[in-house]
Amino acid sequence: MTQQQLAPAAGTQPGTVLVVDDTPTKRYILARWLRRSGHDVVEASGGEEALRKLAEGPIDLVVLDVRLPDISGFEVCERIKADPATASIPVVQVSANAITVADRAEGLERGADAYLIEPIEPAEFAATVRAMLRYYRARWRAELMARRLARLADVTLRMNEAETFDQMLGVAAEGTSDLLGRFCGALALLPEGRTRRSCARPGEPATSHTAGPEVLDRLSRTVPEGAARAQVFTVEAAGWRALLPGVDVEGPTTGVLCRTRKSRSPVYLGVASGPPLDADEVNLLRQVGQQLALAVDALRAYTEEHAIALTLQRSLLPTGIPDVPGLRLAMRYQPAVDNVEVGGDFYEVLPIDHRVLVAIGDVEGHSLHAATVMAEIRHAMRATLIVQVDLSATLDLLNRMVRRYHPRVTATLCLVLIDPVTGEVEVANAGHIPPLLAGPRSAYHSLGNLLLGVLPERYEVDRLKLPPGGTMVLFTDGLVEDRTTTLDAGLEVARRLAETVENDLEQFAERFLGAFGVREDDVALVVLRREP
Repeated sequence: MTQQQLAPAAGTQPGTVLVVDDTPTKRYILARWLRRSGHDVVEASGGEEALRKLAEGPIDLVVLDVRLPDISGFEVCERIKADPATASIPVVQVSANAITVADRAEGLERGADAYLIEPIEPAEFAATVRAMLRYYRARWRAELMARRLARLADVTLRMNEAETFDQMLGVAAEGTSDLLGRFCGALALLPEGRTRRSCARPGEPATSHTAGPEVLDRLSRTVPEGAARAQVFTVEAAGWRALLPGVDVEGPTTGVLCRTRKSRSPVYLGVASGPPLDADEVNLLRQVGQQLALAVDALRAYTEEHAIALTLQRSLLPTGIPDVPGLRLAMRYQPAVDNVEVGGDFYEVLPIDHRVLVAIGDVEGHSLHAATVMAEIRHAMRATLIVQVDLSATLDLLNRMVRRYHPRVTATLCLVLIDPVTGEVEVANAGHIPPLLAGPRSAYHSLGNLLLGVLPERYEVDRLKLPPGGTMVLFTDGLVEDRTTTLDAGLEVARRLAETVENDLEQFAERFLGAFGVREDDVALVVLRREP
């Protein structure tokens, strides 16, 4: 057999082979053939020694004699395949004694990937080793890619679930670091103009920092004009230290600069590129970068829309608490945490001569249209009270207005007109949660009429007297109703909370709202007390 005949075939990368045989001469011959084919060889004379050497360093293939002095090659093979750390290593069994069909079948049944009978032809031996390495490397790459793709899906899901930009960048940095087994960093521009940076090493949590606002601009200038929206490039360590003084980078970094559109600020995701990334790793880096860009854009849009919705909602509510002698007031509006649309909840406090009108209502739905109808109802209500103060007539006109101009909309509205001096109170309720009379014997007012926008209705007005120190609580259904709590159960919780009223109404309002925690819907709350 010539040196040329034993040379590795084109496209087959040599590996590290463990040769296990108790006969020095045979071990020498096998090792010599392998070295001529370009492989590195590690030798062992027994089964226990072979298992120790497998645990010590990376082995690509094992050539294993069946007859060994301590434990049989069959058992050694079984133990190799039973250990997850070595199960994927191919094992080629060789024997000059166990040569029957039954012997070969037992060897293959107990984990061997190939079984050669001595005397072995050098060409057949070299070809078998190459075939085993080629097959198992392809299988290893496929399994690695499958694990990475599963991890990629998990990282993508977690990025889209993130509630803050730091969480999102941390997930991207940690996930990419674990995916590729390298130091990773991520950069993104936040809506308020700050640039945030998250870094992570394999197996370690990410850390976040504020970076200079010009970093992403300077990185963008390294990409050619009109380049693809996901551009991969390498920055040397000196370049990074110029961009981010004090950054802990020892070698080159390969990263991807991604943007969803030209008008959007890009995000950057990079990993240490020593040794260089292969094509699969670059593709994975690009995919995570693109998913990060989409997730950052989505969170930016959500944050901006939520801020706009909240600003619009607050602009439609009273700007302050009127100073009314003899009456103490506390008001709250709490938007739903996960809702970016404008809600239909509203409240109003209007001094009318010597009396005060307190109104609270809720237009069905969350949309700009719901907010528009809410504003119309609020302003129309104020207009009806200019000529005469008649709660029944006001609700009747509002009902007609909603039915005529917004036939597919319904709304609830409760009006409370109170004289702080005498304590006389008028209540007119169009389908809203009734006022809660707070105190040791807290109870809901019983009067109710049909909500606005359904049918013609004759709205009744009830009259009662609020004693000095008496407190009344009005709120929308978002406080007491959600997917896990019925309306009746929530109303009972609120009633019990109102059995005790602090001297400070602001403190009472905070406790009252806080007891229900984060809500799925918007909440409006008005607390009023007639002073002694």
